Amino acid sequence: MADKQQYQQCTRCLMDNAITNEITFNDIGLCSYCTGFEKMRNYTFGRSKDILKSELSRHLSKIRKSGKSKPYDCIIGLSGGVDSTYVAYLVKNLGLRALAVHFDNGWNSELAVKNIENIIKVTGFDLETYVVNWEEFKDLQRAYLKASVIDIEVLSDHMIVASLYKLSIKYKIKYIVTGTNLATEYVIGRDWVYNKNDLTNIKNIHKRYGTKPLKTFPQLGFMKLFFYKLFYKLKSVDIINYIDYKKNDVKKVIIEEFDWRDYGGKHYESIWTKFYQGYILPRKFGVDKRVAHLSNLILNNEIGKAEAINELKNNPPLSKDEIVQLEEYVIKKLDFSKDEWNKMMSEKPIPHEYYGTEDDLLIVKLIKGFNKMKLKVIVNVLVPIKRLVARSRNNYA
Repeated sequence: MADKQQYQQCTRCLMDNAITNEITFNDIGLCSYCTGFEKMRNYTFGRSKDILKSELSRHLSKIRKSGKSKPYDCIIGLSGGVDSTYVAYLVKNLGLRALAVHFDNGWNSELAVKNIENIIKVTGFDLETYVVNWEEFKDLQRAYLKASVIDIEVLSDHMIVASLYKLSIKYKIKYIVTGTNLATEYVIGRDWVYNKNDLTNIKNIHKRYGTKPLKTFPQLGFMKLFFYKLFYKLKSVDIINYIDYKKNDVKKVIIEEFDWRDYGGKHYESIWTKFYQGYILPRKFGVDKRVAHLSNLILNNEIGKAEAINELKNNPPLSKDEIVQLEEYVIKKLDFSKDEWNKMMSEKPIPHEYYGTEDDLLIVKLIKGFNKMKLKVIVNVLVPIKRLVARSRNNYA
């Protein structure tokens, strides 16, 4: 992906300038992801365990108070993966009454479905499954593949958040408890992903390459998100960031508690994500996301760099047999011919920004301009007035 330059890999993790352009190195060879992670770790985990426990306790108190006289205290997303499963475990053991929501985009694996069934059976949580209109979602995925943009997962991620917000309002739930965490998700090539909330970009790509009207898919653009936060005061709590999260230890817990079964790579509980990360990204975009996933584990002191290198070297993202089987399945499910598919896989990647973004909207420009104007007023008007008042008081004294 990166421009031709002298190759450099981080002295600590696996990230290098061959897999991403969005990386720099300091004088001792540490990459910007490692130094950024340490800053975030110091801010988040640099506080004592007692302080983190106290902060979590305050969040829990507010969540319980918001759910008083209501059926639920909070809402959680449930995919059957490690992070969301552990969130369900924590929420249950902390005594919260959660509504669990599963977003079904048509790509569930049998293993993920079974994991979810076990979680619901043990926790006793109510489960609401948000089933997307497959014909609309298929048309969107086809459009994104034709557009040749890198982050096809924008579609699912956007709809997951939109459905959680929509159901939060339906059931009058103020708090969304998430599995977002620094421990396993901080390191990610910034040029591998795109803004999940950019509804303008989604609609523009679909308008250019889609063929079906989008009547039912959950949407969460800039104005709707602004409206939700302003009027409904919806809040998110990233609960995992308040504990010492070790992925390998967590797996042992959820296997014991839920008879949880491992599905391999990160987010491989989805057939589509498994194929996207294990085949499309490496073949078309030159990106092996395991580099980031393993780097996170290195920074979280769960594995050493030598072990991570061996994992990359000795175990491909997908076996040859898996690639053949999954490619045939995906092509058929998305209604492509083999020739169409091969042509798309060989086309040059195109930046998401090429298709237009929400930053191009007049309302966004006005809000940003207003914020800049407020800053100028503070710097050029209010600060001098404050200094003048202070000087006058000193003279009077």
